Amino acid sequence: MVDHWTPQLDTYLDGELSANETRELDAHLRTCPSCAADVLSRLQLKRTIRSAGQRYSSSPEFRERIRKSIAAKPRRSPVRMWLGATAAVALLLIAGLVTISVRQQQLQREHTFSELADLHVATLASANPVDVLSTDRHTVKPWFQGKIPFTFNLPELQNSEFTLVGGRVTYLGQAPGAELIYQIRKHQISVFIFQDHAVGRDLASGSSSQKELSFNLQSWTQDGLRYFVIGDAGSNDIHTLADMLKKAS
Repeated sequence: MVDHWTPQLDTYLDGELSANETRELDAHLRTCPSCAADVLSRLQLKRTIRSAGQRYSSSPEFRERIRKSIAAKPRRSPVRMWLGATAAVALLLIAGLVTISVRQQQLQREHTFSELADLHVATLASANPVDVLSTDRHTVKPWFQGKIPFTFNLPELQNSEFTLVGGRVTYLGQAPGAELIYQIRKHQISVFIFQDHAVGRDLASGSSSQKELSFNLQSWTQDGLRYFVIGDAGSNDIHTLADMLKKAS
């Protein structure tokens, strides 16, 4: 028998449900193993298709061969025309290479943010979302020692609306990192922490905020680490938690 929510799972993953429907489906996924497994299967297919689409991007070596082949065949013309033509070709080539490079960085950035959204949804759908369950930062932080190749600080949540749920080890590509789960009111927020050199090569430095699927996301670098805060909570809540993490570090 088809579950009431089954026809809406693809719409959910595409971020096209309303905020109320998204919250209702989030709650449903925590109690329905069948739908949760279906979401995880669709996420895996989505990530596989996305990776296949980027598999055949042109390499720097290929672009360099094209550049050399163009530069090696100047037109025979008077000196002034030759210089003008060469300059025009060089400008077009540089512009083309810059455009390709910028576009590749943009695609990689979009891929990274989309993969983080997938990890966040998978956590929401999991029957066991955390490996260490505790509201005490002095319990959660030491648990990661020896499991990831870096350490980090967590903020004091006293007198705030945030509650620490726990944490787990996660991976972005091949890079190991920490995923921390915070709750504010009925919203769950994932905080991902990785070594910046392992995941941030094609990400803008500093801080950035954006929407990914139906989630708000904020990212920044600090002390050699790359932080991502993502969830369906309001952008003000995401910004407040991000500020608390920055001050703790």
